[in-house]
Amino acid sequence: MAYDIAIIPGDGIGTEVVEHSMPVIEAAAATHDVSIEPEWYDWGSERYLDEGAMMPEDGLDRLRSHDAIFLGAVGHPDVPDHVTLGGLRLQITKGFKQHVCKRPSYLFEGIESPLRGYSDGDIDFVVYRQNTEGEYANLGGREYAGHDNEVAIQSALFTREGTETIVRAAFDAASERDGKLTNITKSNAQAHGMVFWDDIVDEVHEAYPDVTVERLLVDAASMDFVRRPEEFDVLVASNLFGDILTDLGAGISGSLGLAPSSNIDPTRTYPSMFEPVHGSAFDITGEEVANPLATVLSWGLLFEHLDEHELAAALHDAVAEQLADPSAPRTPDIGGGSGTEAVASDLRTRIE
Repeated sequence: MAYDIAIIPGDGIGTEVVEHSMPVIEAAAATHDVSIEPEWYDWGSERYLDEGAMMPEDGLDRLRSHDAIFLGAVGHPDVPDHVTLGGLRLQITKGFKQHVCKRPSYLFEGIESPLRGYSDGDIDFVVYRQNTEGEYANLGGREYAGHDNEVAIQSALFTREGTETIVRAAFDAASERDGKLTNITKSNAQAHGMVFWDDIVDEVHEAYPDVTVERLLVDAASMDFVRRPEEFDVLVASNLFGDILTDLGAGISGSLGLAPSSNIDPTRTYPSMFEPVHGSAFDITGEEVANPLATVLSWGLLFEHLDEHELAAALHDAVAEQLADPSAPRTPDIGGGSGTEAVASDLRTRIE
């Protein structure tokens, strides 16, 4: 089976991890009779600095026909973060109704959590983050700039479609895993949007009587990620809360360099997009020490979405085997001294 994949390496280490991971992905795909037909797009901050836009006006039209999209990272020290995020990633997630952001956190064998007493598999949960609205809806504005009465208004947007979509996806996942869903809100302080969110969770729960639902305020959830991460299975959260908690989830699982992510249109009307969580990391750009494993794991999520489950499992298993091997090369973020290419090359050898 051949798949037409749009690849946007983006900025910073995004270009490095994508470049070094591609031979790994192609080798794994070949062992499962899958081929990748990539189309590369040089969109990102350099384009913004040269042309004033992260991607062309017809960017979504050009991406629409692909089977999936892979994004390396966006972000640049010379471009404000709201420009890089809003000009590329959010354009795609919103334009293609990728309501579902799925971010698993797993403590692999051979990786030491900063939390005392946790080992292989003790941390194993997945966060379902609403991906197109909520606190990232970009509703609001600023007035009276430079004056004493300057004001900024930022409004969160919660729609029934967007909220139901992410909540149902989370319940589906909980049904297939351990049957426990944790609903993350701040409804004690946000009495409109978050109470609306809670109401929809209650409505959808009626169709999933075998799933147990726990409610946590986001501040308590942050504490419990550190205090009792082993008790979490599937979590569902708004855009902002999910974004913050998944970085914390990556931290307690060993490294952002091991954190994959997917942005999914459950209707499959539009292509879905996959990316490592770590960002562009300009502090290590050019040093060739970025961890490529989050990129490989994100490709695994891509193939899982395309129903190439054996290929997805093969990538995950190869990463797990490498991390469990004390003699294998490792990047500095997980205690090693090897570079991006060495890790990717070793992984490719294991797959082949």
